[in-house]
Amino acid sequence: MAVLMQQELDALKKRLLALSAEVEGRVKQAVQALLTGDRKLAEKVKFGDGQIDNLEIELEEECLKVLALHQPVATDLRFIVSVLKINNDLERVADFAVNIAERALDLGGAIRIECPYDVASMAEMVEKMLKMALDSLVEKNSELARRTIKLDDEVDRMHKENFANVKEAIRNDPTYLDGLVYYLSISRYLERMGDLATNIAEDVVYQVDGEIIRHGGIQSCS
Repeated sequence: MAVLMQQELDALKKRLLALSAEVEGRVKQAVQALLTGDRKLAEKVKFGDGQIDNLEIELEEECLKVLALHQPVATDLRFIVSVLKINNDLERVADFAVNIAERALDLGGAIRIECPYDVASMAEMVEKMLKMALDSLVEKNSELARRTIKLDDEVDRMHKENFANVKEAIRNDPTYLDGLVYYLSISRYLERMGDLATNIAEDVVYQVDGEIIRHGGIQSCS
């Protein structure tokens, strides 16, 4: 029974890593579509969301099956709980990638206006956080996960500055209100992606070290 459960845990990890790779790719595509105005790529991201949803549902069902059949405890239970939470966070990251792709389509259509903040730098930081979080998951590296968490403050600072820049741009020329609001929403989507990358990193710390560090607190679960 122990051998069978380990095989199923390994299968869960493979499914999670496959989902991670898909989601990371969608984020990169959405950002590229935004920066280059590639409508075809934006539409690919938008209409490919169903595949991510299916992967997320299948992984959740497999986790619940392992829980029901084997009733794991200690480290194995922590692993499955982490997989369930990370699975959900990845699906939400993919949803925000779709949102960015949709805004890219809006901004590449009738509304054409220059972004009042450095969207490329913010996107690069968020992509870095997501990659670090997923690398920490693959490597079971809690130190890398903790470094990922620290970067979230920088993304929050960027979003706050972006909000001020958009507000000032609207005051200076409300003609392009709709486009500026779209850019504000893109900043918000990126900020939420950073939050979700932080969630994933926190779950890696929980999985590896047995510590719950959400909300700034630390609680041992060992």
